[in-house]
Amino acid sequence: MKVAVVMGSISDMPVMQQAIDILKEFGVETHVDIVSAHRTPEKLVDFSNNAHKNGINVIIAGAGGAAHLPGMVASMSPLPVIGVPVKSSNSIDGWDSVLSILQMPGGVPVATVALNGAKNAGLLAVQILASQNAELLQKMIDYKLGLKEAVLKAAEGLK
Repeated sequence: MKVAVVMGSISDMPVMQQAIDILKEFGVETHVDIVSAHRTPEKLVDFSNNAHKNGINVIIAGAGGAAHLPGMVASMSPLPVIGVPVKSSNSIDGWDSVLSILQMPGGVPVATVALNGAKNAGLLAVQILASQNAELLQKMIDYKLGLKEAVLKAAEGLK
């Protein structure tokens, strides 16, 4: 089971590192790369057309600004694509990225997480993989139980 984490620019790495960290926490193999929809379109086409042939099961694609990367990957790949809108330096408060990824035409789905929400993208990728992997499923059950316990402990500390 392998997840590709791709981004449009190295400046996206601080956000996308959250997905990488979660995937590593769950023991999921990751492939990390920079694939710019605008600056390396040939690389984008090659990656998108061949990811499933290269052992990738889920793709997480993060991009800022016009944020075409997730949608372009989804247009060419048969794999599930999770888009991470990144608030970049040239962004309009991140809304341009959110809407570019969220507003996909029918037939080209991209699961979209919150602005800078790479952690949730990693968790969603794990959940997708866990639907076919009992070990990952148990790890996700344990993870969610840990979230519950942390909230109950915090609430108890208020008393």
